[in-house]
Amino acid sequence: MAIRTLKPNTAARRNMSVADFSELTKKKPEKSLTRPITRKSGRNNQGRITTRHRGGGAKRAYRIIDFKFAAAKNAEIIALEYDPNRTANIALVKLEDGSKAYVLATNNMKVGKKINSGSEAEIKPGNRLKLKDIPVGSVICNIEMQPGRGGQLARSAGARAQLAAREGDWAQIKLPSGEVRLIHVECMATVGQIGNADHQNITIGSAGRKRHMGRRPSVRGKAMNPSDHPMGGGEGLSGPGRIPRTPWGKVAMGLKTRRRKSTSAMIIRGRGKGRK
Repeated sequence: MAIRTLKPNTAARRNMSVADFSELTKKKPEKSLTRPITRKSGRNNQGRITTRHRGGGAKRAYRIIDFKFAAAKNAEIIALEYDPNRTANIALVKLEDGSKAYVLATNNMKVGKKINSGSEAEIKPGNRLKLKDIPVGSVICNIEMQPGRGGQLARSAGARAQLAAREGDWAQIKLPSGEVRLIHVECMATVGQIGNADHQNITIGSAGRKRHMGRRPSVRGKAMNPSDHPMGGGEGLSGPGRIPRTPWGKVAMGLKTRRRKSTSAMIIRGRGKGRK
């Protein structure tokens, strides 16, 4: 999907860009596949803010996405739509029994195209197969972590992973972050790359547009007083001259915070600078 740059009629519109939505074919969502969203504004069940800078924003309806799509035969794509709840676009498909479902739209999906799922499906973008049936080296997305649970990895706009190797009951998947992880070969994945890869090139341009997305303003800790933030105070533009910290005094950079998880043993190579 291409990016459209707006005319600089105002200071906020200068350099602002939007997606042109030329690939989309339907504006209103399928009513039977939507449900209302209750806004939490970053608050937990006690009403306390646990995630800062959240609140407001345009009203949304949640699109129910079929992340499993496990046994579809000759499902026809009848529309490509925008989804406000994710960066990727979605495709409305009609199954053989006449029912409809939403799936994540991969690159080159077009209205009228047929997509399949299962061991008999062809190795082409949009089709969904088990990792044991996909050739090594293939580009994949929307990958399950547990058989039958539905896709959890590589689901955002432009995301792509690679089936690097396969040995016995386990496959090595190279994720977009650079992490290499073991996943059981009975897990399913979609062949191809998630569409709308140009999403990363969009320039928001104004604070007001961010408010429509449900994001409230944030203030740098360095700009606060010492009583308000560990990094506050100092003369002029100078900070306190200490390691970056959170508002609660925890080191914010360079300190490993990932707790040991049950799936840590599945990681062959970590992501980023702190790789194993």
